[in-house]
Amino acid sequence: MAKIEARLEELGIHLPDAPAPAANYVPFVRTGNQLFVSGQISNGPEGLIRGKLGDGMDVEEGAMAARFCGLALIAQAKAAIGDLDKLRVVKLVGFVNSTADFTDQPKVVNGCSDLMVEVFGDAGRHARSAVSAASLPMGVAVEIEAIFEVA
Repeated sequence: MAKIEARLEELGIHLPDAPAPAANYVPFVRTGNQLFVSGQISNGPEGLIRGKLGDGMDVEEGAMAARFCGLALIAQAKAAIGDLDKLRVVKLVGFVNSTADFTDQPKVVNGCSDLMVEVFGDAGRHARSAVSAASLPMGVAVEIEAIFEVA
């Protein structure tokens, strides 16, 4: 069994199916040794995770929503490449549906960042942006996109 697949099993993580695009775009593009994965929205076992941080949704709930974005990013990368052992996480860009006075976007996006390090180890350490958005598609709490390097 591949190293990352074994790690997922050890952590009790089951990847979702790679989500289909919701509009006129592709879920990922590979160019050279880089894999760009389109933004993945917060979607858990019960469906879309909607809400606005700072207005009825707390940091812990937001971080869990971001973790689900991370699972979808890994699922897309697996669909694109097949072998997760060939991947290194280069950069995440996280968008947090939040009020104007909410300032903990980095803590929310940590839900995804922490997952990447849990799963990929040192190859999961990445550059990152975590920004506020006045709203996100379908009212979701978080959307995150990723760039991976392919070995």
